[in-house]
Amino acid sequence: MRTMPLEKRKISASRLVLGCMGFGGNWDNSPVTNEDLLIAEKAIEAALSSGITMFDHADIYTRGKAEEVFGKVLKSQPSLREKIVIQSKCGIRFKDEHTPGRYDFSKEHILNSVNGILKRLEVDYLDILLLHRPDPLMEPEEVAEIFSQLKSSGKVRHFGVSNMNKAQIQLLQTYCDEPMIVNQLEMSLHKLDWADQGVLVNQNAGTTTHFGDGLLEYSMVNDIQIQAWSPLARGIFTGNKIDHPTEAEMKTKELVEKMAKEKDTTREAIVLGWLMRHPAKIQPVIGTTNPERIQNCQDAIRQSELMTREEWYSLYVSSRGNILP
Repeated sequence: MRTMPLEKRKISASRLVLGCMGFGGNWDNSPVTNEDLLIAEKAIEAALSSGITMFDHADIYTRGKAEEVFGKVLKSQPSLREKIVIQSKCGIRFKDEHTPGRYDFSKEHILNSVNGILKRLEVDYLDILLLHRPDPLMEPEEVAEIFSQLKSSGKVRHFGVSNMNKAQIQLLQTYCDEPMIVNQLEMSLHKLDWADQGVLVNQNAGTTTHFGDGLLEYSMVNDIQIQAWSPLARGIFTGNKIDHPTEAEMKTKELVEKMAKEKDTTREAIVLGWLMRHPAKIQPVIGTTNPERIQNCQDAIRQSELMTREEWYSLYVSSRGNILP
């Protein structure tokens, strides 16, 4: 069995990550409430009890409140910090009355973002900082300079990217002494065509992720941890009701339910286990605050180890709605 790329870099990370985008309440400037804190506490507790010790943030999540409420939990449990891996992202800027929404990988913005992240989380350092989606105006020399400064100051220990293709990573890595150790992509049984390795377009985010240029293989060769955001595809195959499901979606949902029943596990464990079965040792980022749903994911590691080639391809072919050549 292959070893997770993060483990090869001596980072003790769990196979699953809890994404904290839902922490902190609404995406507005209202203050954090006691209810927001309670929701975060229960989600973190469910994650830890399920063996999840890595947590994913971004400076924009609920406009900073996700990190703020997480920081309050850490403050109430000081010993927790050294037992977990904290990752956050920066680079997306919201529109305001004077400027449009945009990406910003300038040295000044990255530094200000990291300082803000650390303040909200009430920690001294981040284990990993990711650049949040590609910035067309990125100056790789400038990014390399601020990464070096953040590393030498002890504010960030490792670096990575999200939603970048192979060429974008190579450009950045050419100038950066620090290796890019993570790439976070939208991947799921519903979203990724493994055989064709085509171009995946995320209409909601307005971005395009290129798998066709050997991104997965490049990541495996260079020990880049592939993290999958939205790995459960908003619950399409695990119980969420969707309007006008396709025939492939309905058949795949039935197959997931059948396999979960036969294996005495959860539907979430089957869907995540399918993703984790890939040799790249993909690390799903679960984006929920529901303790029950978090706990439903914990058997995914075992299911990925038990899943046969035939079972993997059965799910794959069903979700595509056709057969392999």
